[in-house]
Amino acid sequence: MAAQQDAGQWVLRRVEGTAQEVPLGSMKGQLGPDVVDMRTLYRRAGVFSYDPGFANTASCMSAITYIDGEAGILLHRGYPIEQLCQKASFPEVAWLLSHGELPDARQKARFEHGLMAEAHLHEQIRNFFNGFRRDSHPMAMLCGTLAGLSSFYGNQGADQRHRITSEEREMSTLRLVAKMPTLAAWVYRYSRGLPLIYPRPGLSYAENCLHMLFSMPEAAWEVNPVLARAFERILILHADHGQNVSTSTVRTVGATGVNPFACVAAGVAALWGPAHGGANEAVLDMLDEIGTVDGIPDFMNRVRNQEDGTRLMGFGHRVYRNLDPRAGLMRNICHEVLAELGMDHDPRLELAMKLEETALNDEYFISRRLYPNVDFYSGIILRAMGIPSSMFTVFFAVARTAGWVAQWKEMLESRAGISRPRALYVGPDRRDVPAS
Repeated sequence: MAAQQDAGQWVLRRVEGTAQEVPLGSMKGQLGPDVVDMRTLYRRAGVFSYDPGFANTASCMSAITYIDGEAGILLHRGYPIEQLCQKASFPEVAWLLSHGELPDARQKARFEHGLMAEAHLHEQIRNFFNGFRRDSHPMAMLCGTLAGLSSFYGNQGADQRHRITSEEREMSTLRLVAKMPTLAAWVYRYSRGLPLIYPRPGLSYAENCLHMLFSMPEAAWEVNPVLARAFERILILHADHGQNVSTSTVRTVGATGVNPFACVAAGVAALWGPAHGGANEAVLDMLDEIGTVDGIPDFMNRVRNQEDGTRLMGFGHRVYRNLDPRAGLMRNICHEVLAELGMDHDPRLELAMKLEETALNDEYFISRRLYPNVDFYSGIILRAMGIPSSMFTVFFAVARTAGWVAQWKEMLESRAGISRPRALYVGPDRRDVPAS
């Protein structure tokens, strides 16, 4: 539902010798607080707002994802993440994000068939990898090869944004979601010097991800249904999360009319940063640093005293001021995977659980509302499955592509204008160049 203009007025008070009241409109979304309509602020009042990081600014209208950070609620198109994680497949969630409704049986079958048909990469993409060092960061290879796909699917040039047909948008959405697992797997295989594996018909989306990662040409590969379903739920939990930095980047870059593969490559670049996509890897580094359960008290004291910048990784979230609804789901997945692999007494899991228990019962962390987030357990799961930590963010990107393309598609259909934030200038006043 589009935001509605409210009859009430918000008032800005500006002083120019005398006090002046400038009425501003308010808006109301389907859920959430009232919003001040700032679009006419500068024209009517001669001032603009200052909001570093845009934490209090809505940059767009969106019907895709709703987050209530205070209550710990995450909805995709109105469906709670808990229900989607339990009852839906990743392709169903990807369809939901892009189309607004869960697919019926016919739509699901056609979409899954399309994902399989488009999962292959152009053979020339193999040549791209030869230009990378084997020890290149996987995100560098993913970002570069993904942008390179623009040259193979370039029918949507930068001057054609308003002429992209709905069929072309649908095809771009399908191709990006379909090709990302293959591209991610090839990044991993190339870095290890392993033969590149192609998608296999008859496997689900999540199963093909694992097949292309771990199978070998000379041996039959058997699907472990517990691990495949766990991996699928990890993808679902990372599929979209509102206007985070990578999603905002995709929308911002996409609004210029850039090819969608290059647009999503920009999202990958934003996700690459450790402050965004690398948090689960940082959790494992922290657990390795603590070492054993006996090391927790000393580590927690260092966190409380802010010694050497020591931080409790995997706790707290910029949006959630309550429990991250994805964290408990990820915790359950972690137990299932480790039990399946016979690692349910793994020392790292024991350490993570004791660390969680300690933090949730410590007034220092309670008062700061630092609860476990989705990253706290995901790294343990992925490492237990045999995925190296350098690949964690790559598979975050595979999952988030479903949200990126949905947001890109929504942005195009809304005919959103390009972004042009202002800056609060704090440099020198006007001055003249000295005479020579």
